[in-house]
Amino acid sequence: MARSNKPIVWGPFATGGTLTAFVTPALVVVTLLAALGAVPDLLAYERLHALAAHGLAKVAIAGVVFLSLWSAAHRLRITCYDLGIRADTLVATIVYAAALAGTGASVFYLLRI
Repeated sequence: MARSNKPIVWGPFATGGTLTAFVTPALVVVTLLAALGAVPDLLAYERLHALAAHGLAKVAIAGVVFLSLWSAAHRLRITCYDLGIRADTLVATIVYAAALAGTGASVFYLLRI
């Protein structure tokens, strides 16, 4: 029986999609509340900088970014195939490289904090 690499692709895709589905609405609500002045100190620069400077928060932020970008890349790859773009290897290389570059950029900037 042939072995498949689908679990390696589908695992982070499903995790990233689920995580993004839960985190994005919460970020929208918190951002709107802060913009309306309901929680003035919640998104203060000093508080968010202190949070992002913590090692565990850096790992969590990088994980959320990686899973969200991987999910988006996989979804874009499948959408391109559905739209008739049959160069799957090229599309996969481009979208996953972009997800990897975005993750690398987030890790780079997190390490500078």
